[in-house]
Amino acid sequence: MAVDPKAVKSDLVLILDYGSQYTHLITRRIRALSVFSLCISGTSPLKNITELNPRVVILSGGPHSVHTPDSPSFPDGFVEWAEKNGVFVLGICYGLQLIVQRLGGEVRIGEKQEYGRMEIEVEKATGLFCSKRVGDKQAVWMSHGDEVAVLPDGFEVVARSLQGLVAAIQNQKKRFYGLQYHPEVTHSPEGMETLRYFLFDVCGVNAGWKMENLLDEELKVINSTVGPDELVICALSGGVDSTVAATIVHKAIGDRLHCVFVDNGLLRYKERERVMETFERDLHLTVTCVDAVDQFLSKLKGVEDPEMKRKIIGKEFICVFDDFAQDLEHKLGKKPSYLVQGTLYPDVIESCPPPGSGRIHSHTIKSHHNVGGLPKDMKLKLIEPLKLLFKDEVRQLGKILNVPEGFLKRHPFPGPGLAVRVSGDVTRGSALEILRQVDEIFIQSIKDAGLYDTIWQAFAVFLPTMTVGVQGDQRTHSYAVALRAVTSEDGMTADWYYFERKFFDDVARKICNSVRGVNRVLYDITSKPPATIEWE
Repeated sequence: MAVDPKAVKSDLVLILDYGSQYTHLITRRIRALSVFSLCISGTSPLKNITELNPRVVILSGGPHSVHTPDSPSFPDGFVEWAEKNGVFVLGICYGLQLIVQRLGGEVRIGEKQEYGRMEIEVEKATGLFCSKRVGDKQAVWMSHGDEVAVLPDGFEVVARSLQGLVAAIQNQKKRFYGLQYHPEVTHSPEGMETLRYFLFDVCGVNAGWKMENLLDEELKVINSTVGPDELVICALSGGVDSTVAATIVHKAIGDRLHCVFVDNGLLRYKERERVMETFERDLHLTVTCVDAVDQFLSKLKGVEDPEMKRKIIGKEFICVFDDFAQDLEHKLGKKPSYLVQGTLYPDVIESCPPPGSGRIHSHTIKSHHNVGGLPKDMKLKLIEPLKLLFKDEVRQLGKILNVPEGFLKRHPFPGPGLAVRVSGDVTRGSALEILRQVDEIFIQSIKDAGLYDTIWQAFAVFLPTMTVGVQGDQRTHSYAVALRAVTSEDGMTADWYYFERKFFDDVARKICNSVRGVNRVLYDITSKPPATIEWE
């Protein structure tokens, strides 16, 4: 259960996703303009699209070619529905080619492929480029191998690349527009201005997307969904997401919310003590701490596969919540009906699929314990007040709710905990204890250097690899650990953080001197993509 997108006080810009690595950026860029946007599968049924009542539909880019038989496309009837209801449509890259092909034009395999930074020139100062002059040039980011050969009836070219290929098209009567490049990426410096002009000047979109409005709507939804006598439980992890989610629900229903913090043996160094103290001192939430260390670790013993670990952890969490619910029923005479989770929009995007993979959506990167890891026979109904938000938006909402700044600035911590930071079997030897100590040294060093708030997420990873070393004039055969620190805006893409050499030197020395069982420290310099932020 989450807020209905139609209740948001803003025109909706709906993105149909065809698999581009930049699709989520379109969503973020539009929300940055105070316009509400959502992203759904590009092959969604027409009913799913029309029910959302969008003012604008954007067809995203993607890795496909319109020539292949199984290339994904919008549903039959989409063009007629858009024309009849005055909906504006913008195709980006593959989306432009879809428009051309489906409306009777021709797309062919390009003789001149265009990838990376290119220049385009405005041919007509109308529609998309009404604020420009004929002959104006701008740098854009291209990524296509096919090209438009013949335009559908009623369409015109408004910009071309310096190679002479079609870069922008429009049919103002139909309200269909297309850009062959990606305006949403920073490599297209004037791209945001183009999006802004398209939404406000061409489409006349209303910019009413505000966190305060979303909070009001979310409170209404919770109050109308949860009955006056029904109880709700919330699993608190100590992270930003679950804390803000709990605060929203508590604001709506008060003491009928019962929070539980589960020590599953996969927490960071002294996490249990630190988090429980903060809940009571700063948030004034009544929280029950459940010691389930043996329950979780016994089920994880010998399990190597990351997806299996996530599924097991998700299942055990629900078992704990069901037991907690039964205890509450025994104590209060009524069993809780709902479970609050801090599911975010990136969780949903990554756990669901872009089309063309033979599945309804796209390729599943990983199942999140709060999306794909929950058992189908779960007895509790879900409340997910953050399901439409990105991480930075959750922090904005937390600020409005007066959640302590220390909580809001905490780095993200995965739902499965340290299980996805120990490669392979988490119960192997003293892997978890070694990882906790290494992680604590790394994070404290980042804080001491004044870098914690600059970095999106930092953590250590335990590797099941033993290496030869020399410590105290003796040969050692100990474990290697990896450190990871990244910068990001929303967790959907990320780049590794560049530390000074002295920082690396100090941290590596501290770890090898302080943590028994470690004799080698590595640093992960992989961005996302191609890697994910977490290792598993």
